[in-house]
Amino acid sequence: MDLSSIIGIVSGIGFVIGTILISGGLGSFINIPSILIVVGGTFAATMIAFPLADFLSVFKTAIKVFIFKIEPPEEIIANLIETSNKARKGGLLSIEGDIQNTSDKYLAQALQMTVDGVKTNDIAQIMQKQMALKKKQLGIGSTIFKNMGSYSPAFGMIGTLIGLVQMLANLDDPSSIGPKMAVAMITTFYGSVMANLFFIPMSDKLKGRNEEEMVSMHIIFEGIISIREGEHPKLMEDKLNIYLTGGDKKGKE
Repeated sequence: MDLSSIIGIVSGIGFVIGTILISGGLGSFINIPSILIVVGGTFAATMIAFPLADFLSVFKTAIKVFIFKIEPPEEIIANLIETSNKARKGGLLSIEGDIQNTSDKYLAQALQMTVDGVKTNDIAQIMQKQMALKKKQLGIGSTIFKNMGSYSPAFGMIGTLIGLVQMLANLDDPSSIGPKMAVAMITTFYGSVMANLFFIPMSDKLKGRNEEEMVSMHIIFEGIISIREGEHPKLMEDKLNIYLTGGDKKGKE
């Protein structure tokens, strides 16, 4: 569970609503037609820009903003070093049991190819293609939310323009100008809040998640190639520690 995302969204909504309540009533900021324009327009534009399957998958991807579980890089490295030591002592066939003990399909397949005696170049090519495909898949959610962050303010402005046109069409009633102007501006408010409190931050968070997953895949790739080539575990450890942050290295020491 990602507390920073939950705290950020809850506090952001709280600050906005709190400011509205302090300044006046909440009722004047609720307008169903404005919500329909911004939300409906944003979703419609997104479906035009992306395949339907990608658009629908983004709702599942959004869960990763709040719930994200990945094995820490230092633990992946430790497990690979253990596997490397086992392979040097008992041969590649001795690590076959590690395949059943891992829940990572990418690692499991790589270990299986290693045990099966697949050539190093072939293993490298397959793993690199899998990484490239995974990177593309992971980037879809972030890109969609980023685009939605640009669409929602635009539809907020469209809603404002619609409201202004309706207001100007009824200038013969001066008493209605104020309320209609307020309603016209609400759509811009909705679009800005949706973009800056939800879509853009969620896109940035998913981008960070994707980078974490790619680092893990690169570590596994380097480790498997080292095991297949029979490199010394210490050499492999030094190569893999490059992927750790300064804080991780310090903690490891």
